[in-house]
Amino acid sequence: MAVRRSAPSVPRHRALGMSNTHATSRILPLGSVDCHAHVIKMGLPLISDRHSQPAREASVEDYLSTLTAHGVTYGLLTAPSFFGPNNEVLLDALRLSAGRLRGTVTVQPDISEDALADLQSEGVCGIRLNWVKRQAIPNIHSNEYQGLLGKAKNLGLHIEVFLEGEHLPPVLAAINASGARAVIDHFGNPGGSDGIRSEGFLALLDALEAGNTWVKLSAPFRLRGSEAPALAAKIIQQSNGERALWATDWPWVGHEDKITYPQCIESLFECVPDEAIRNRILTKNAHEAFGFGS
Repeated sequence: MAVRRSAPSVPRHRALGMSNTHATSRILPLGSVDCHAHVIKMGLPLISDRHSQPAREASVEDYLSTLTAHGVTYGLLTAPSFFGPNNEVLLDALRLSAGRLRGTVTVQPDISEDALADLQSEGVCGIRLNWVKRQAIPNIHSNEYQGLLGKAKNLGLHIEVFLEGEHLPPVLAAINASGARAVIDHFGNPGGSDGIRSEGFLALLDALEAGNTWVKLSAPFRLRGSEAPALAAKIIQQSNGERALWATDWPWVGHEDKITYPQCIESLFECVPDEAIRNRILTKNAHEAFGFGS
């Protein structure tokens, strides 16, 4: 069973994003969730086949302060690819967050169910498959990965996927077939300016309609030519707004000096102009997907 954490107390003036001069003028509903961010400690070993690397430290204290300054109650930390299966920085952050943060971890596929349950008891709610920018992706149909999907289903952990859209259909199909919940990063990462009509994005839309898949409206600056508002409109239409999530990708590895938190909030308002749907994405959808607020 997922660990349930009580809602933290956030002062009303700070929850409205009025605590400092860097706060956005947009008001977010109480209980809002940023569903994708990273904490980073410099000087740790990095895996050899990484596709990115950190430029600076990003502490949990900095992230929590950023959330509060912009009226965001909760955050979902995602294991950065360059640390591989070393999740200690993320786990330390969860311990220090007083229930405001949950996390997805990177693990070896042969990890035991007991070890996953131990991680879950510390606030972990999912397993990340970061398979982007690889010459060949792992075999999701192998015994090890089928076993991992089965363990995730048993424990109620979601499977978070970051992958090029053109490689997504068989991976998404395997996760859905296992009964585990799928959470897809960054609009499904479709390729090219016509990505909205691509096979991968259409497969994502089908999975959303089937009901056991969520997708993050996150990191439009990482898209490969597609327009974020158009993708968001299709995602919302296909799921009646019920399985879209919002995230910032803080601290924007590789784009640290180009993106700001208010810009990420403005992107959400651009992608989702309907207030009722936007508020559902910020609160109810994320609470249901990751166990926040209960």
